[in-house]
Amino acid sequence: MAAGKPNVIVCLLDQLRASEVGCYGNGVVRTPNMDRLAKNGARFEIACSNNPVCTPARAIVLSGQYSRTCTGSLTNCAEPIMERIQFPNPTLPEAFRNAGYKTGLIGKWHIAINPALLGFDTVFYPLLAHRYTGQTFFKTDGGSFTTDRFCPDVEQEELSKWIPDHKDEPFFLYYNISQPHMPLDDMPEKYKTMYSRDDVPLRKNVWQDGKLSENEEWFRIYLWDFLYYAKHLPHTNRSLDGFDLRDLTALYYGAVTWADDQLGGLLRILEDNSILDNTIILFTSDHGDNLGSRDRYNKDVLYDEAIRIPMMCHWPGGIAPRTIDTQVASLVDVAPTLLGLAGVDCPNGVQGTDLSSVVNGEAESVGPNAAFIETTSLTAGIRTRSHLYGVKVAEASDGKPHATDEPIMFFDVNADPLEERNLVGTNEQGKLAGELHERLMEWDANTPWMS
Repeated sequence: MAAGKPNVIVCLLDQLRASEVGCYGNGVVRTPNMDRLAKNGARFEIACSNNPVCTPARAIVLSGQYSRTCTGSLTNCAEPIMERIQFPNPTLPEAFRNAGYKTGLIGKWHIAINPALLGFDTVFYPLLAHRYTGQTFFKTDGGSFTTDRFCPDVEQEELSKWIPDHKDEPFFLYYNISQPHMPLDDMPEKYKTMYSRDDVPLRKNVWQDGKLSENEEWFRIYLWDFLYYAKHLPHTNRSLDGFDLRDLTALYYGAVTWADDQLGGLLRILEDNSILDNTIILFTSDHGDNLGSRDRYNKDVLYDEAIRIPMMCHWPGGIAPRTIDTQVASLVDVAPTLLGLAGVDCPNGVQGTDLSSVVNGEAESVGPNAAFIETTSLTAGIRTRSHLYGVKVAEASDGKPHATDEPIMFFDVNADPLEERNLVGTNEQGKLAGELHERLMEWDANTPWMS
């Protein structure tokens, strides 16, 4: 490996919220490998998804731009095409490749443009975003194959070949772990039965008028995903008598531990090849999961359950362990931060903040120190260390959705961590609300949509 050039890995999970990780205070879920990264690396106490939906969040990670700018869309995409109609500026893998790195993708893709067009030398990714068995994989040479094995096992095998093949040269690897995203019934029995419904904690805001949140339609989607709502397979319509949010949460915990075991496999491969110390691992998730809070499910809303994610940076040879509670991080900061840590020039057009000085312990905070978030549920917001403020979104004169002057939520998250007391209309902390509104409107006005 070339002297002075660390390897860089983005390890991105799907739909993991921060509250379901051990190092973020959960005492039941088993996440020893995530906890290891946090113990030996720099962990952001508050990190957010800038757009809590799979495709736009992943586009943000790869571009260092907000999804409205890099793709012109806030929603999910279909299968990738061989035409670069989005991502007008250089991507994160392109920046590393231009600096002499080999670049690779292993695992979930779920972006509208074929990865070969966005800077990846090698690719190994599944066709269908949300399926763990019966999956078809695409390879660098354009070939494909279908397997009945659990696809995370197949991806681990590819990982165990790719890393040794590239250990003698600096590399950038985009490693995507699909768990704990649905379908939760499509898991090995070990993880499906790992947690008892009686042992998993439920957030207090899953109760409405004294009743536990229930939604059979969403329960079926969590269990079987598109096999239920698109394919309508017979087994997805079987009776769910007795199945409730406790059962669903236990399955979600099993999927979290399954993902943690995959992370453990990555760490073992790096250790076996003697390159862990000189490898930067940025671990995070594309968004969280409502999981019944406020009677909501899935993601794509402006609440902490959907937007707050784990984020930690592990580099034994370059970062001292620390918990960072002075800086709000978000997905748009991933690209500039990794480039800053690795000493690689940042491409033009990047909108995120380089947090490398915070990760290194040289600064307590930099940049806006807030996360700006927009959703397809017609909301936009700003999350600071202490507050969440949001407004309605409406189509503006340019034909694009923009923030409006109509506030819909204002939470003091330190005093009200479950976001149950909306301060809009109460005149409480009115000066701060006005300041946050001004910051959000300024962000909206200065953050362009892709033309």
